[in-house]
Amino acid sequence: MRRVADFTKGIKRRWLINNLSVIAVVVVCVFALASVSIGNYYTSSVRSSLYSRASTNSKIIRQYLSEDYDAFYYFSSNLVNDFTDKNKIEMQVIDRYGRVMFSSTGLSAGFVPTADDVGDAISSGEISTFIGNDRLTGEHIMAVTAPIYSGENEIFIGAVRYVTSLRLLDSQLTRLNIGLTLSALAIIGLIMLTNQFFIRSIVNPVLQINELARRIAKGQYGARLDVAFDDEIGELCTTINNMSSEIARMEKVKNDFISSVSHELRTPLTAIGGWAETIESDLSDTQTATAGLEIIKKETRRLSQMVEELLDFSRIESGRLRLQTELFDLRGILYDAVFTYNDMLRQNGLEILYHETPDPVMVVGDRNRLKQVFLNVIDNAGKYGKDGDSVDISIVAEGRNAVVRVVDHGVGIPEDELPFVKEKFFKGSAKGRGAGIGLAVCNEIITLHEGTLDVSSVYGEGTEIIITIPAETGESVTNL
Repeated sequence: MRRVADFTKGIKRRWLINNLSVIAVVVVCVFALASVSIGNYYTSSVRSSLYSRASTNSKIIRQYLSEDYDAFYYFSSNLVNDFTDKNKIEMQVIDRYGRVMFSSTGLSAGFVPTADDVGDAISSGEISTFIGNDRLTGEHIMAVTAPIYSGENEIFIGAVRYVTSLRLLDSQLTRLNIGLTLSALAIIGLIMLTNQFFIRSIVNPVLQINELARRIAKGQYGARLDVAFDDEIGELCTTINNMSSEIARMEKVKNDFISSVSHELRTPLTAIGGWAETIESDLSDTQTATAGLEIIKKETRRLSQMVEELLDFSRIESGRLRLQTELFDLRGILYDAVFTYNDMLRQNGLEILYHETPDPVMVVGDRNRLKQVFLNVIDNAGKYGKDGDSVDISIVAEGRNAVVRVVDHGVGIPEDELPFVKEKFFKGSAKGRGAGIGLAVCNEIITLHEGTLDVSSVYGEGTEIIITIPAETGESVTNL
């Protein structure tokens, strides 16, 4: 369970780092940008309102006043007294020295504002804005000051100033930021919650696959997974199931092969040992000794053939099987193989019906290996075609190929076993002798000749082996 927990933790950690962290950063950035944008919007709205008021009133005073400072004094007093939004905004009139002349809040005259907007407006001659904390009260404020000039000589006579507290705006923006933060956290939490289900839908099947792999590694071949998803995970589970079934099948084939080889080796060795003891016990009985020696030689040949098949199989598996190729007439090799097994098949009650084309069938290949293939195929026809009456063997040239057919009329091969007959170690339900690698070796030899070995069978009627090898035409033979 410790390994499973670590595995789960690793998957979740990588997912959080590679996916959820990126989503969280994006969400935070989006909401932070929204917060800043909304804050700037409201702040700009307040600034625009104050700016508009200050600019308008400074123009009004300049338009209707001359250089008479007394007129400016009385007009400003009336303007401040008539200001209607004094509950929200403070209106001030500043004299030429930067001191407050009149204030809508009743602030005593002569007070010098501590914010920088007044000094900036006087020095620059332009409307100036200040946003920050008042040095005296510590309150967060916004102030806009518009200078007033009079006469053609542009004489500075004072300024109009509007001041408003940003406490309410700050409170609203704080609530907005809290709302946005909670929304961002809620979205991130929702994404994490939904991703937990997604992670589980990935992790749990992977854990099951991992557990199944460990079971297979411990020898529990054939174990399967439940395919719960019709997606890539489902395809992976199906592939793992197929692999497990195939391993189980190959394990059975391997065990059958070991059992078969053990039996095949034991039988001739037992015969050799038994007849050696029989001969040794009575050396004067020449007739018994002669018969025993023939059996010993026969069983020795069987052992040699079996060992040679195993060696060939080993060479094929390691890629060390090499062909000694030359140009020759394939009919001669096939005829030699037919002649070799003719008497044996007759003893089994079978007759060979051999047909060959009258024209040479020239191929480039390994004589010995191809003869080995023909001997093996004819031997199989003799073993499994006993219930028939003949074995039909033919060779023809079809187009650019040499085609050899070996047909028996025996019991045939069950349909469910037919796809596996050319696989190594496979014997199926057949009870005949052999290690189950002869046909696999033959198929590899034909493949090395760039040909094909096809098996077709109807259970209860017989089996046909078709061997196809590229043939050499008259023109190519001349070139050779």
